[in-house]
Amino acid sequence: MKSAQKPVRLPASFRVLALVGVAGILAATAGCKQAESPVAQESATAEAGPAAKPGISASDGHLFLPVVPGRPGAVYFTVRNDGPAAAKLVGVHVSGSGSAQMHKTDGGTMAAIDSLDIAPGAQVEFKQGGMHVMVFDIEDSVKASGTAELTLTFSDGDKLSMPLRVESMGGDGMGDMPGMEH
Repeated sequence: MKSAQKPVRLPASFRVLALVGVAGILAATAGCKQAESPVAQESATAEAGPAAKPGISASDGHLFLPVVPGRPGAVYFTVRNDGPAAAKLVGVHVSGSGSAQMHKTDGGTMAAIDSLDIAPGAQVEFKQGGMHVMVFDIEDSVKASGTAELTLTFSDGDKLSMPLRVESMGGDGMGDMPGMEH
């Protein structure tokens, strides 16, 4: 005949401690899984480069931070239309900024533009002294040597996003910017 063993009952304080420990492990595990996801998405974006609108590509993206905080920065890049039809660029957005606008400098005068037609086979350079993107209300979290994201929006609703290398104004490739008096 077997003797029945009596279950051991832990004091209430040990049971509470065990429950808190298990809850802590579950919370830490859930937090790790959430923290890993954005990192994986960021590196996938950076590795994949521009993606979205068929036939449209963008490259060489740079965001130049202003010398004086609170002033606008500038974005330069190249966009190309290898599609069969014209594309109309109607909006720009830069992560970590309050707003962004397309601008054109012509004859020493700079003005905002609402849209830009890009013909099939055409390439448009957004560069100093020509077409460029002005970036306003840049957050303190956007730092030189880091990255930001540029999103281009087209008239048909398609979008194209690309990474921007963040640089200090006055660094390589960036001299004085005529017409930057906003």
